[in-house]
Amino acid sequence: MTAADHDGLGVDLHLELSAAGGRRAVLIAALREAVRGGRLAPGTRLPPYRSLAADLGIARNTVADAYAELVAEGWLTSRQGSGTRVADRVAAPAPRPVRTTAPPPLPYDLVQGKPDPGAFPRAAWLAAARRALAAAPHEAFGIGDPHGRIELRLALAEYLARVRGVRTAPDRIVVCSGAAHALRLLARVLGPAAPWAVEAYGLPFHRGLLAEAGVTTLPVAVDGDGARVAEIPEHARAVLLTPAHQFPTGGPLHPERRAGVLEWARASGGLVIEDDYDGEFRYDRRPVGAVQGLDPERTALIGSVSKSLSPALRIGWMCLPSALVEPVVAAKGRREPYASATDQLTLADLLATGAYDRHVRRMRQRHRARRDRLTAVLAERVPAVRVTGIAAGLHAVLELPAGTERAALAATARRGVAVEGLAPYRHPGARDATGPDDPDGPDDPAARDGSAPRDGSAPRDGSAPPVAPGPPDGLVVGYATPPERLYPGALDALCAGLSEALGS
Repeated sequence: MTAADHDGLGVDLHLELSAAGGRRAVLIAALREAVRGGRLAPGTRLPPYRSLAADLGIARNTVADAYAELVAEGWLTSRQGSGTRVADRVAAPAPRPVRTTAPPPLPYDLVQGKPDPGAFPRAAWLAAARRALAAAPHEAFGIGDPHGRIELRLALAEYLARVRGVRTAPDRIVVCSGAAHALRLLARVLGPAAPWAVEAYGLPFHRGLLAEAGVTTLPVAVDGDGARVAEIPEHARAVLLTPAHQFPTGGPLHPERRAGVLEWARASGGLVIEDDYDGEFRYDRRPVGAVQGLDPERTALIGSVSKSLSPALRIGWMCLPSALVEPVVAAKGRREPYASATDQLTLADLLATGAYDRHVRRMRQRHRARRDRLTAVLAERVPAVRVTGIAAGLHAVLELPAGTERAALAATARRGVAVEGLAPYRHPGARDATGPDDPDGPDDPAARDGSAPRDGSAPRDGSAPPVAPGPPDGLVVGYATPPERLYPGALDALCAGLSEALGS
């Protein structure tokens, strides 16, 4: 018996009792109908006599007699120490199948941006949750502070300063449910009166949610040094960048361009919105610090645990200029419904104890090994494909010959591979003569000999700035999601599809 049974409380049970007939007969009929209709599934435990009698306002012996009758009929079973349950042999009617037009998922998931769900650190999370709940004050289980739990904001301020070079304080951090939530809040606060500049390649979902908020987006070309910040319009209210690892093409924002975008912000009064979407996962170069650390009053940094832990947690944060904190909190609302307080407390413990660092380091090693395997297999089996954007993150861009992207998507899908093309990431207003050079190092001779400034402005000799080639066809391949046992097969299927599409 459960503790509740010892207290005479039992479990709740809803029954529809008719007004006509004796209490015993009415109760038997209601229980029989609940079992027959499938509302009480086989094995369901029923309340003890005393608690059900109290809930229904009838005599305890009436409930006992009804249970005994249904046990005799085979509807229920009763054992000492196990209570009264619905009999297993009573078959509930099978639910009617739900018709759906959605195609079944493909067996090999190489869609970018998703960590392997099986890699979630369950043991570390459980241990942190126990510690956090034991130490939590009672007020943590009330309505809560829309800024976010102070324990998490303290831990984030220390962690982001140590790992990402961020300069902030707990009172300038606002906890949210992820990057999308942060962008919606900032769009609401900044308003739709002036457009935002965005990178010519980026998430269509982010562009869509800004459009829903009435914000017009203006594309800024990207190349091997990141966004060409000299092209940001002076009248833009904000610029949304991915400086650590341009999404999805892969290059970091060059130091000269980091300085350049802050000069734009100071001169125009605009805001730099820094999406730090996978800043923890760098493999081949020294870690790139956040732009926010160079000018915290001109930069709003957005981060989350969607790629480092799991998108299911719905925890993100904003490190804001001081003037934006209270407007963002007001836009968020006083009864903040997005990020669970218990999850915030657990994440704070993970950060404070170093368990988060250890998990990220393990995943960094795993992702790097997967990236290396991807590049090696492609070099051996499909050498015509150029792999770029691999110095960081959870995905690579496979550059394809012009006109082959759709064929590659179709051929890989036939082999069970879920993967995305590069074309949907391109802003619909981007000029044809914009696109990535080499996200891991510029190929343009002018860039190598120093005649072309890194900020994308006119060269020092007065000639026009170099124009990057048109956006290549390509695939955006995520290598983090498949479980270990499926990853080799996913690479085989990917290579086979590419070989077919390219005729190699």
